[in-house]
Amino acid sequence: MAQNSIVVVGLPGSGKTTFLAALWHLVFGREMPIKMELHNIARGNQTHLNAIADRWLRAEVQDRTDVGGDQVVSLNLLDEKKHPVQITFPDVAGEVFSQMWEQRECEPDAAEMLRNGNVLLFINAPRIQAPHWVHELSQQVAALGGGVDEPDEEPVSWDPKLAPTQVQLVGLLTMLSEFPLDSGPRKLCVILSAWDKARGEGLVPAAFLEAKLPLLNQYLQTNSAQWEWQVYGVSAQGGDYDDKAAGKPGNVEAAELRKINNPAERIFLTLDGKTSSHDLTIPIGWLTT
Repeated sequence: MAQNSIVVVGLPGSGKTTFLAALWHLVFGREMPIKMELHNIARGNQTHLNAIADRWLRAEVQDRTDVGGDQVVSLNLLDEKKHPVQITFPDVAGEVFSQMWEQRECEPDAAEMLRNGNVLLFINAPRIQAPHWVHELSQQVAALGGGVDEPDEEPVSWDPKLAPTQVQLVGLLTMLSEFPLDSGPRKLCVILSAWDKARGEGLVPAAFLEAKLPLLNQYLQTNSAQWEWQVYGVSAQGGDYDDKAAGKPGNVEAAELRKINNPAERIFLTLDGKTSSHDLTIPIGWLTT
């Protein structure tokens, strides 16, 4: 029986590692009923998964040096009907996607993974790099009296990494829908991570995408023949974690999260903004039905 395949995509810092850590805790720890169960590890190693899950349990920021840009993880899950589902993180840290956008290059191994399956796209909701709109700059100039002084420093040279988040993401999705990465129409699940920091704006996930990432929203609306898509707000972390590497231990939110008897209850996932779940396999299930 052929497996249903999902490939995870996202720029650095978009929440993929935290999601993987929480997902591993759910499917390995079995602390609560979820829609899928673990079958085996197709690629990667349990030591790495246990390490990131342990940091997640301790409410500590993940160590990027341990995550590694070349760390590839593939999990085989079973859905409620015992059908196999494979979810693959081609590059947990996200450097392969930065390379694709900035240099238009992709390693053959990563390209092979990206050609297969539906897509789980991660976006860090509170860290979206917004564009600088011309009308906003004009208003700032007007507020300064109609002109600005010459800058004291040399202008910053353009670099692709300076592009707004939505521009980079549309570029990545366009690459996935063109040769040599195209595999025909696919399902796409947009994961707005760190949703606990964004839901205070009172927008459901789909409305948040439309308001904060209009170019990406328009791209998806226009290319509905290529992408059947859905948007979830997900907090796999539950709040701010201790960041010992940055000299910021003793975070109050982290301390409160550690007090929760069932760590899986830190997880918050919503589609409509009204109902919620702790089950991170729900969007995975949607991608494979």
